[in-house]
Amino acid sequence: MPLPTPLASLLLDQYLWSIWALLLIAATASLQHLVAMVAHRKQSQYIPGIVSEELGHDSFVFRSNRTFLNTLENLPLMVGPAVIALLVGMDAQWLAGLLWVFAIARIVHMALYYAIATEANPSPRSHFFAIGLLSNLTLLVMLALHIAG
Repeated sequence: MPLPTPLASLLLDQYLWSIWALLLIAATASLQHLVAMVAHRKQSQYIPGIVSEELGHDSFVFRSNRTFLNTLENLPLMVGPAVIALLVGMDAQWLAGLLWVFAIARIVHMALYYAIATEANPSPRSHFFAIGLLSNLTLLVMLALHIAG
């Protein structure tokens, strides 16, 4: 195994908890993709790559697909700034805390979206979406302040 570069060593030493949170976020998205794909394929009639517009929140196929798409919409907004924060040396504890809050909020959002078929707004999952969004906005502000320094 090659020796890590000084930058890699620094990132691993200082940002290990952030890196683990990013891996959990990626694993959650991968799991959601798998769940949505399997749910879609289990339908008696389906067209590959197309979720019927007739489906609503009462359908697990719809909910699993929306959960995955919602995650895809939110991932770049959190992961992009997180990577920038790693590279510019933002406070490691704050970054890890914000990433873990986001990761856990997204997992709870997923579980609630899978379990509760509702079109109510706000729904229980909305609160965890908001927690994830708040952690994302906090990261953006903290990153901007760190860069402005």
